[in-house]
Amino acid sequence: MRGSQVVRIWKGEGTPDGVARYCEEHFPEHVLPKLRDIDGFLEARVLVRTAEDKAEVVVLTTWESVEAVKAFVGESYERAVVEPAVSELLERFDDEVTHYTIAHDVR
Repeated sequence: MRGSQVVRIWKGEGTPDGVARYCEEHFPEHVLPKLRDIDGFLEARVLVRTAEDKAEVVVLTTWESVEAVKAFVGESYERAVVEPAVSELLERFDDEVTHYTIAHDVR
């Protein structure tokens, strides 16, 4: 096992345009700067899947530990941190997130 590193997963859905705006504007301009200021934040990946008139976005953030996640969101660390502007970009999004401990990391 690799230790206590944690991946936090959040998902949203919307139109291709709304998801693109989330990925190209909202995430890099509003979310990423806040994440970078938190001790224990390691990396973020934003995944997109588009099919006809719908699109999905999955945000994976990697943290040194659950304690680092709690520094970001507080003791109720399974709740999603979603700014009000996201409801203008996405039609649906998770109110809670999923956490996984990294067992293997092969590059």
